[in-house]
Amino acid sequence: MIEIKNVTKKFGNLCAVDDLSIEIGAGELYGFIGPNGAGKSTTMKILACLLRPDRGSARVCGHDVRTDGDEIRRVLGYMPDYLGVYDDLTVDEYLQFFASAFRIARTKRRGLIDEVLKLTDLSEKRRAMVSSLSRGMTQRLGVARVLLHDPKVLLLDEPASGLDPRARIEMRELLVELRRMGKCLMVSSHILSELAEMSTSIGIIERGKLLYTGSIEDAYERVRGGERITITLEAPPEAADGAAWLSPERAAEVLRADPRVTRSESEDGKVHVELSVGEKSHHFVIESLVRAGARIAAFEPKGVKLEDAFLKLTKGAVQ
Repeated sequence: MIEIKNVTKKFGNLCAVDDLSIEIGAGELYGFIGPNGAGKSTTMKILACLLRPDRGSARVCGHDVRTDGDEIRRVLGYMPDYLGVYDDLTVDEYLQFFASAFRIARTKRRGLIDEVLKLTDLSEKRRAMVSSLSRGMTQRLGVARVLLHDPKVLLLDEPASGLDPRARIEMRELLVELRRMGKCLMVSSHILSELAEMSTSIGIIERGKLLYTGSIEDAYERVRGGERITITLEAPPEAADGAAWLSPERAAEVLRADPRVTRSESEDGKVHVELSVGEKSHHFVIESLVRAGARIAAFEPKGVKLEDAFLKLTKGAVQ
């Protein structure tokens, strides 16, 4: 659905996109990650035919961005990071206007508008002025607008920007539903935890250069060390003999003696453990501590997060 091959785009001496190659298929949600100025918006504008690449090729549903702009606009919906709206229109009038711009037949507009309002949970706001909408509702209206002509490909640049927690959750659920409908989505966001939950694949870009593209699981494998675990031990009652209770310091010593443990330290009354690379089972940790007399109150394996992969694979460089 999206094919980018060796695309380069410069603005004077600034190379905004440097030899970029990405492929995204139907039913995929591609999380596009990078710091401000990394080249995410430039890439999306090239796909939306708003910018021409200096070198390389880009296709949307098989159509070339250099020569097939009209065909691409029929199959693509683009929502920029800043969505301009017409404040003096109602929600219904706003969507009627864009349905006309998309050249949707007048007889079909009402049904289509009903569908996108229902999908974006804005049906009750049909007669509300656009100026009265909250930030979250305005973002959902933007998604409703780009869905009017039923595009196969969606480019959403920071759709959750500025949203409160509830609005972000609603936006995430909407994007997952669009993915289930078979749409191809490219979504940029700085909220990495949410991208990790809904993306089928990701791309990490910095200073115009694509550092990684592929599945989230493969990204985790690139940065994964040994599994990390935090253990909280029960404190002894005041009347108990302290010698009969295993302290966090002593528990750390017990685990350090095991060759399957790379690191074991006591800090703030907890035991922090890192297993050897490739060690998948952590049951032996519990068994060793119980055998030594520990009473475990909490046992928390710490998985790798998308933030870890991002920090490991990037250098913090900006343009």
